[in-house]
Amino acid sequence: MAIPTWAWFATIGAFLAVIAFDFYLVARNPRDPSLRESTIWVVVYVSLAIVFGLGVLAFAGPQYGGEFFAGWITEYSLSVDNLFVFVLIMSRFAVPREYRQKVLLIGIVLALILRGAFIAIGAEAISRFDWMFYLFGAFLIYTAWKLISAGDEEEEFKENRALKFVKRVLPSTDQYNGAALTVRIDGKRLVTPMLIVMVAIGSTDLLFALDSIPAIFGLTQEPYLVFTANAFALMGLRQLFFLIGGLLDRLVYLSKGLAFILAFIGVKLILEAAHHHGVAWAPEIPILVSLGVILGTLAVTTVASLIKSRNDERAAAAQSEKSGNDEATSAEDVPEPSGSQHS
Repeated sequence: MAIPTWAWFATIGAFLAVIAFDFYLVARNPRDPSLRESTIWVVVYVSLAIVFGLGVLAFAGPQYGGEFFAGWITEYSLSVDNLFVFVLIMSRFAVPREYRQKVLLIGIVLALILRGAFIAIGAEAISRFDWMFYLFGAFLIYTAWKLISAGDEEEEFKENRALKFVKRVLPSTDQYNGAALTVRIDGKRLVTPMLIVMVAIGSTDLLFALDSIPAIFGLTQEPYLVFTANAFALMGLRQLFFLIGGLLDRLVYLSKGLAFILAFIGVKLILEAAHHHGVAWAPEIPILVSLGVILGTLAVTTVASLIKSRNDERAAAAQSEKSGNDEATSAEDVPEPSGSQHS
């Protein structure tokens, strides 16, 4: 795609304007957004992404339009999976509910900056070294294997090196001081847990980018589409956190579905690299096939997750009812004390 410089600046300027408006809303009224408000904003952001994708489809053709939609849906799905970790971080540091929006928004900005840098590096590396496709493909397959091998173990947040370094170097307090990042106590400047949480979110975003950037490069090698797909996937993440916070526990098979998608993209990368190097048996997978695999996997994963959660709830309710009946029966079978009077 031949994207003029002014289009790049216009696109980045539009995303910055949206982020600035988001900052204004959060700073003006720090609180937990309602379900209705979160739903409206998620619908708005998803609609904007769809309109943008249709614009790419109309002006650049079905190939690039399909690449954008495949990349955006994949990145959005990975972002939903990332919300699991965000929930753990918020709980681990006991972030006050009214300040969670600010933490998420700053984390999203950091993610956008980090992914922008990775996109630039990745695009340059691919243009110079086509063997990078093999490396990206192998990394995605390894990541998929890690997701599958993790099994159903309970996920917990583990502090990374960046977070441990900040906590060790910077003197901090255990008490929040509103949304302030630092506070002066007894003449000493200390960082608050708010700064620690933002470092945790930002450094975790960096780890997420190591998975998401190779994944989208497996679907499109156009830097403009890679950047916009990532940006649209991150834009509504704050509202999505509050919208599906209670639903996350129900998506029990999401990681398995994402593992399959990452493995598929990894294999696709390796096959396409081999195809470009003249290997006769290596097919080039069309983008519409990739889009179908991604959508089909997410649909099956979501339906299967909701069915399992519903069955588990019914089983738990039945077990609870059975336990209650057993306790009632046991109470009736207890003999009355001797000498008791009956009317």
